[in-house]
Amino acid sequence: MAARRRRNAGPSAAGTPGEGAVLPADLELQDLYGAFAAHGLDDEDLDDAAVLVPPVRLPAEPELAALAKAVPMFDWALRLSRWAAPHRAVDEFGDLTAPDRLPAARLLGLAPEEGDVPEEAVVEAMRAWSLACDLDLVEIGTTAAGEHVAVPGPDLEPAEEGDPETVLELWLTAAGIVRELAVEADSQELEGEDDGDAEAEADEEGLGEVEDARDEAAELLDEALQVLYETTAFAEPGTETVPLGVLAALLVVPEGEEPSDELLGDITDVMVALDPMLADLSELGLLDYRPIDPELFDEEEGEEAAGAGAEGEPAELDEAESARFGLVRLTPLGQYGIRQWLLEDGYDAPLVGDLAKGDAAALLRGVSEAANVLPEEELKVWIEGREPVAAARELLEAARGSDAYAPMRRMLCHSALTLLGAPAEPAVREVLGDPELGGGAAAWLVALGAADVPAPDRATALWTVVDAFAAQLLDTGGDPDQLRELVAELPVTEEPADYLGELWRVDHPYTADVLEAVGEMHPDRAVAKEARKAAFKARSKG
Repeated sequence: MAARRRRNAGPSAAGTPGEGAVLPADLELQDLYGAFAAHGLDDEDLDDAAVLVPPVRLPAEPELAALAKAVPMFDWALRLSRWAAPHRAVDEFGDLTAPDRLPAARLLGLAPEEGDVPEEAVVEAMRAWSLACDLDLVEIGTTAAGEHVAVPGPDLEPAEEGDPETVLELWLTAAGIVRELAVEADSQELEGEDDGDAEAEADEEGLGEVEDARDEAAELLDEALQVLYETTAFAEPGTETVPLGVLAALLVVPEGEEPSDELLGDITDVMVALDPMLADLSELGLLDYRPIDPELFDEEEGEEAAGAGAEGEPAELDEAESARFGLVRLTPLGQYGIRQWLLEDGYDAPLVGDLAKGDAAALLRGVSEAANVLPEEELKVWIEGREPVAAARELLEAARGSDAYAPMRRMLCHSALTLLGAPAEPAVREVLGDPELGGGAAAWLVALGAADVPAPDRATALWTVVDAFAAQLLDTGGDPDQLRELVAELPVTEEPADYLGELWRVDHPYTADVLEAVGEMHPDRAVAKEARKAAFKARSKG
């Protein structure tokens, strides 16, 4: 993704960097996220994050609705809406009148029952009331006497009772509102960076700059949320927390490149731009967010910078020091919300288990043909609760065939059998004599440690080699980087012409493709040459 530049951020982005401030631009990128490598977020994960929208596993809707109702700002909006019953006076803008503002803050537990009330408590209560109005939890009308009043809306009662559809629809609307407000606040901050008087800002050019700033902020936030969604989907349970610097690096550093000094500066800019927006979203429960430590911006000029070594070189950061640069975790509610937004934007955003709702044939076919799928997760969902022998028989039957996806189905069947483990052994032994399944079955049993497994005949063994390689070709899309090791491990003898002379005669739909791949990638030039000749013969035979 292209780098975004953001200079001289204002106070709401945790302050203005001073001369002595230590930010990611002053540190090696690996130092910034190296402390979190044990959490499953290493260089390889960074490269793998930018893929098709992966499936996610979400709690059931009643559980999501309970999480939404537990979000303080959402809960406050519900409580204030009930407090408005049967009606409550408001001003012409629908805001609470001055006499009701303090009681509202006390109702929400934001202010003590007696004594002075912090101004922030009243502001928070007013924000919650505004959210209730935006969600139509309260409706504004006018009495016959011309007074403005608020009354509870029709969605209040089902929301209070926890109706999942109502609660989640309201929460998603609230999340969208907060998302828009976060972008608006950031774009106004960007607008403030430009010098000029009020008259200049009001002209057409000034309005265009504001709109451009808003679009830039919206694009940055949307990309950040999508990257968080993807990294969370791939994370092991308990490792979903992402350092803000890593999130910014995923947005800035082109794939396969090392961050230059300029890119490290851009990472800092993106971090500072995202910081207030992510903090806003955390208020609605989309994120658990630890913002950038403001003290990073307050270091006195001339003081030794935190994280600097004895000679001014960046020192390796431990986990606690890295956390000062911000930490973000996408919550289950956040996954739900972003998935809904992705679906609205036309993305295919599946759920884990979508392909595991039918029989074994539908499972293997669906996983083989899907572009964005986590195969092992789908297999786990399918086998859960099934009797191992019956499940293994169904999987093996579904793995048969000579169509284009058949090698993939057999590879997935092998993976599912591994998940079933030793209890599936009787069903696997039943297919040892099968020309399509026997070779893989024998290999599976040997890996299991089973005794007295008869070796498959030569024709079956060769066919299985081609079939297994074909599955890898399909699975990797023919990516040489992923196939070279497999090619190098082929059991080619000292006389490659003999082995490849047998291989090209194998009656398999992918024989020629496999041999062509060997010819292109084998490190031994003699073997590669023989493989190309064998591929030509296989094509001619076909």
